[in-house]
Amino acid sequence: MSSLGKKYLMALSGLILVGFVIGHMIGNLQMFLHPDWINEYAYKLQTLPYGMLWVVRLVLLLAVIVHIVTAVLLVIENKKARPQQYAVKKPFQASFASMTMRYTGLILLAFIVFHILHYTVQSVHPEFKELKTELQDVGTIHGVYDKLAAVGKTEVHDVYSMVAIGFSAQYWYVSLFYIISMVLLAFHLSHGISSMFQSLGFRNNVWRQRLDKAAVVIAWALFVGFASIPVAVLLGIITPTQS
Repeated sequence: MSSLGKKYLMALSGLILVGFVIGHMIGNLQMFLHPDWINEYAYKLQTLPYGMLWVVRLVLLLAVIVHIVTAVLLVIENKKARPQQYAVKKPFQASFASMTMRYTGLILLAFIVFHILHYTVQSVHPEFKELKTELQDVGTIHGVYDKLAAVGKTEVHDVYSMVAIGFSAQYWYVSLFYIISMVLLAFHLSHGISSMFQSLGFRNNVWRQRLDKAAVVIAWALFVGFASIPVAVLLGIITPTQS
């Protein structure tokens, strides 16, 4: 495969992952609403028809694999093409982000594995599987309460309490790891989104600075959105509805 082909695959897989991260953050921010919002949202995702949840998971897994493989191949290719490094004058943040892409990527991969084990598989805290709650009629946009109330069963997994307990002061080190990982994600995306635009042919001389700034804004907005949840838990703004 040509270098250009690898860059296209890198950019397209990155586009899928960035889209997921943005959607995931928006979903997570429902933690600041009534607990039923995040609980109904999680239930709706888990009960998507036609196995759509697994389709999404497989697409994301494929995107991660493609992203990692093409990144490794491009690094090897660049080292062969330029055995001697040379300096490129860039702003400090962009330079730091670009120079640490491989390291932030590896740490983020470790974080993703832990995050899945923590909140999705729930193997880190098996007791999370037993957290249940009764939905109330609070009028969320998800419509889960009406659907379950019609059959007389409104009990769902208490995702709100699970997240609040998982980030509580008792597990402060998990919150710390999460926040640090989100900082690394912001650095990774501040360069990655900019490079993605370039690989897809959207970053010309006119739009270069605008897209670079947009990448930084998106990256750090995602950091604020994600990091706000463990911070709110540690500050007692978000508390579990059950222990």
